[in-house]
Amino acid sequence: MKVVVIGGVAGGPSFATRLRRLNEDMDIVMFERGDHISYASCALPYYLGGVLPSRDVLIERTPEILRQKNNIDVRIHEEVTAIDPDAQTLTVSKLETGEAYTETYDRLVLSTGARPVLPPIKGLAEAKNVFTLRNVTDADHIKAFIDANQPKKATIVGAGAAGIEIAESFQRLGMQITLVDQADRVMTPYDTEITDIVAQHLRDHDVNLRLNETVANVADGGQTVVLADGSEIDTDILMLVTGVTPNNEVAQAAGVALADDGHIIVNDQMKTNVPNIYAIGDVVETTSLITGLPIQSVLSSAANRQGHLLADIINGADMTYPGFIGVSVAKLFDLTASSVGYTEMGLQAAGITDYETVFVTPFDHASFYPDAHRLNIKLLFIPSTGQILGGEFLGERGVDKRSGELSAAIAGGLGINDLPNLELPYSPPYSSTRDPLNVAGYVAINQRNQALNTIKIAELSDDDKAGAQFLDIREAGKPASGSIKADFEIPLSVLRDELNQLDAEKPVYILARKGLGPYNASRILAGKGFNVKIVAE
Repeated sequence: MKVVVIGGVAGGPSFATRLRRLNEDMDIVMFERGDHISYASCALPYYLGGVLPSRDVLIERTPEILRQKNNIDVRIHEEVTAIDPDAQTLTVSKLETGEAYTETYDRLVLSTGARPVLPPIKGLAEAKNVFTLRNVTDADHIKAFIDANQPKKATIVGAGAAGIEIAESFQRLGMQITLVDQADRVMTPYDTEITDIVAQHLRDHDVNLRLNETVANVADGGQTVVLADGSEIDTDILMLVTGVTPNNEVAQAAGVALADDGHIIVNDQMKTNVPNIYAIGDVVETTSLITGLPIQSVLSSAANRQGHLLADIINGADMTYPGFIGVSVAKLFDLTASSVGYTEMGLQAAGITDYETVFVTPFDHASFYPDAHRLNIKLLFIPSTGQILGGEFLGERGVDKRSGELSAAIAGGLGINDLPNLELPYSPPYSSTRDPLNVAGYVAINQRNQALNTIKIAELSDDDKAGAQFLDIREAGKPASGSIKADFEIPLSVLRDELNQLDAEKPVYILARKGLGPYNASRILAGKGFNVKIVAE
C-alpha cells in the first residue's frame, strides 16, 4: 500500500513516523513545499528573542533523518497542485525547476495546515519591513532584517498570545513595542477577568497598547503605521499576527467537503467525504469532546495526536478520535495564561447560554511560604448537571499544572462535584492543603446550590437598581472594582459590626470583586437574614 502525506511540521511527520513503526512494508511518501519538514513552530518567537541559543534546536527532524531512520520518501520544495480522487493520483510541481509530474496513492493524508491572514492594508506591498511568522524560513528573514537594520521600534498588529510572545521577544532585543488590536481586549477569546490583568501587566512592562484600533494604511515604505483614527505610529519593523486561514484549495478542488470557515470536515476516524482521503491538524474541523459541536483543532499538540491515531487506523486498528478539548498555554512576560475548553466568549459564539461561571483568586502555593502569588481561575459549567465547559487560568506559577489537571478531569467525564475530591499533590512550595482547583470546585458547588447567589450586571433591571442596596466590601486602600457606584462602603473585615448601616428589608447587592471576599460577605449577610446577591461583571 502507498500512503502519501501532504504537509510537514507537526501532524504529517507524527503520522508518517508512527505508521512506519507499525508497518515496515508500506510505501510512505511525504510532500512539503517549504524548506523544512519538521520543526518547533511554537518556539520561533523564542529563537528570535535570543532565548534559544541556536536555530538548530528548532529543527526536530530533517528530510535526511526521515529517509535514513524511517525509510520515508520525503520530497521538499515540491507542491501538490491537484488531486484526482477517481484515479487516485496527484499532480506535483517541483518548485525549484517548474517541472510537473504525476504521483499515485492508495491512501492520502492532508496535513496542509494554515497560513497567515493578511489584512487589506494599503501600502503593505510597498513596505520592506513587514513580516509574518509561521515557519523557520519566516524566522530566518526576520532575523536577517533585525541583524542588518537593528530596529529600535516595533509595531505588532494582533494582541493575541502569539503577538504578545513576539512583543516580549522583541523587547528582549531592546525594541520599544506598540501592540495594536481591533478588539477591545488582548488575548481574545479569553474573558475580561483575565484579559484586564494581562493588559495592565503589558503596560507595566512598557508595552504601548492600542486596543479598539485598526490599521488604515502603511506609509513611508513601512516606517509609518496610520491608524483609522488618523494617529500615526513610527516603526522600524512591522509584524502582522492577525490570524490564519486553512490551506484548503487543493482539497476543495478535489471535492473534499469544507465547513463554512474553510476547514476540512472529518469524521471520528479523520476521514473526509472523499474515499481514501483523510485530514489532520490545523486544516481540519472536528468535534468538541465537551459539547459535540463542530470545532477547529488548531494546536500542534492536537495535530501530533491526530497523526499518531490516524497511523493506527490506516494500519487497521478500530480506533476513533474522542474529540478536541482545546488546551492552550502562553508565556506573557512574567505571567502565564492557559485556557481549557470553552471561554465565555466561545460559549456565546457557539450559541450556548445555559452556563454559569465562578472566578477565584487563591494563592498558587501556601500563603505562608515565600513568593506566594494569586492564581486567577475562571471556571465555566452547566448548573443543572455540573458539567465542566471550560476554564481560564492566569498567574506566575502553577498555571499549566492546574489547567492540565482540569483538562484531564474533563477528558475523564468529571464535573464540578468531583473537583473538591481530586487528590492533588501538596507541599508548601507547590500548593495549599486545598489546591486552587479544589477551591474552584467548592465555590462552583456553592453557587450551583444557591449558597452563592449571583446576578449578572446585564440582568439588573431599573427596579432592581432603584430598590436595592449596593455594597462595596473592599478594604481600605484597595482600588474600586466594577462599574456600579456603591451606596455603602463597609470593609469585609468589619462587616459583622456594621450591619446596622444596611436596611434588612431591602436586597443587598455586593459589587464585583475578585476572590473569595464576595462569597464570605454573602454568607455573613445571608446568615443574618438579608436577601443578598453578588453582582457579576
